[in-house]
Amino acid sequence: MSEVLQQQEDGSAEPEPEPGLSPEQSTGIVRVFGRQLKRLRLRAGIERPEFASRTGYSPSTIASYEQGRRIPPPEFVDAADELLDGGGVLSEMKDELARSQYPAFFRDAARLEAEAVELHVYDTHVVNGLLQTEEYARAVFTMRRPVLGQETIEQRVNARLLRQDVFSRWPAPLMSFVIEESVLRRPIGGREVARGQLEQILLIGQKRNIEIQVMPLDREDHAGLAGPFTLIETAKGQRIGYTEAQRSSQLFTERGAVRELEAQYGIIRAQALTPRESMAFVEALLGES
Repeated sequence: MSEVLQQQEDGSAEPEPEPGLSPEQSTGIVRVFGRQLKRLRLRAGIERPEFASRTGYSPSTIASYEQGRRIPPPEFVDAADELLDGGGVLSEMKDELARSQYPAFFRDAARLEAEAVELHVYDTHVVNGLLQTEEYARAVFTMRRPVLGQETIEQRVNARLLRQDVFSRWPAPLMSFVIEESVLRRPIGGREVARGQLEQILLIGQKRNIEIQVMPLDREDHAGLAGPFTLIETAKGQRIGYTEAQRSSQLFTERGAVRELEAQYGIIRAQALTPRESMAFVEALLGES
């Protein structure tokens, strides 16, 4: 691949790194942050190489941030705000920058999920992102086809782990998960990764505001054959359904459609193992691994 040379502010040229973001990501808040970062740096009279040295990043990385081609980590945002005397202008963008790491089709759902007072999830293919370990999440993104770049994989792993901040919120949201047995038996990432994931499920299942259930393979009756979905209730009492398939998604807000998903979820939970039976089931799977 031929190198594209990028002219630096000091007149030198260096290879421009491969963009870390897709066109859909390099928009909105990422570009706004980049423009503000550059404006504050120029106002402070700091050249890019010096700013890079003082923050511990390369000049090419700083250029990528300023041009909206890469999403900066939270620690860089805070460091840059302090160094450039930004008065919180940059730091206030951290949450939105973090959400921009999600695929475009998931961003609205991620915002609702982070603010939910109730969250109920039915999964059929992989362990839900809220329950995933870092290793399991990385394995899931590594297996994505077409393949993702390594930087994109790491961005999405970080974004997935960021979603798990919901577990430390107070008041704690009421949450439940129903997971297909086949999901738990599939050794995504290898047996050690899969074992760590089962241990994570047991750990999270101990939280008083969370119930996890397993749908056994031997059930003759099954209300979830139409696929996975999520139910969200907001602090304002709005109930929302979310479905996702093949890089597209849909949010349901019309009461009739949401009510159908709620009824379906209730039947699925009744058909699954109880939370106590489910934890015993996961422990047994750990014993087999």
